[in-house]
Amino acid sequence: MLAGFAAFSCGDLMAKLLTADYHPVQIAFSRQLGAVAAVAVLFAMKGSAILRSTAPKLQVARGLCAVVSATSFIFAISYVPLADAVAVTFAAPFMVTVLGAVVLREAVDPKRWIAVTVGFIGTLVIIRPGFGVFHPAIFLVLLAAAAFALRQIISRYIGRRDRTMTTLAYTALTSVIVLAIPMPLIWITPVSIVDLAMMAGVAIMAGMGEFLLIRALEIAAVVVVAPMQYSLILYGTLWGYLVFAELPDRWTWMGTSIIVGSGLYMLYLERQRTLLLLRQHALTQRSPE
Repeated sequence: MLAGFAAFSCGDLMAKLLTADYHPVQIAFSRQLGAVAAVAVLFAMKGSAILRSTAPKLQVARGLCAVVSATSFIFAISYVPLADAVAVTFAAPFMVTVLGAVVLREAVDPKRWIAVTVGFIGTLVIIRPGFGVFHPAIFLVLLAAAAFALRQIISRYIGRRDRTMTTLAYTALTSVIVLAIPMPLIWITPVSIVDLAMMAGVAIMAGMGEFLLIRALEIAAVVVVAPMQYSLILYGTLWGYLVFAELPDRWTWMGTSIIVGSGLYMLYLERQRTLLLLRQHALTQRSPE
């Protein structure tokens, strides 16, 4: 999981560098090509079976969410520091909780609602609306986080019906097809080897990150590996300092600490709930003495 988020962070760094000369949609298109390459490998191994879905419309909707999430984030980091953008994306897990309660009618206890509220406060501390110290592009990061959260909700709904490889295939193909539409109008052919390498690097890091995250979730419980997402703020701060001479201010660190703390508390609650369910399951499986 740590390696997966490191890969995503490297891709974000290259994407931010490329925004100086290329349209964010073109960069997002290049990024999704990495996922398509992974799908091509799956197609060669499994054949057309990976495209058999019980909910194709929802699968396409998930792909559209991926388009909005990727393009909004890349647009945003062309204007705001990478670490600040990453910190705001941490609001996504709280959005997932809210959407899960509203859309999927999932039960959310008062402790989780308190954690969601605290996480929202942490996001406001980072953005500081009304104080004139933030760039409006930060709201694009919130849009990216919301699209990512909706994508996760769709994944929960279709996860019991379709295989993971099917979901990956639909998301990759939908996003590439949609992003290809404006390409004739905005495409700029990379003229330098460095730019071409970074375009390829964005795609490779995206594909590698997806693979590593999926693999991590296959071999460990989500409550164990999910906290590794917060390593993104460390990577983002490192790249911001080394490459762009940027460091988050104290408000960003304070807001990030609030978000991370409330997020870890939610994961703790989830772990406790999982352990309780396991104990109840073990009791029901025991034979009467």
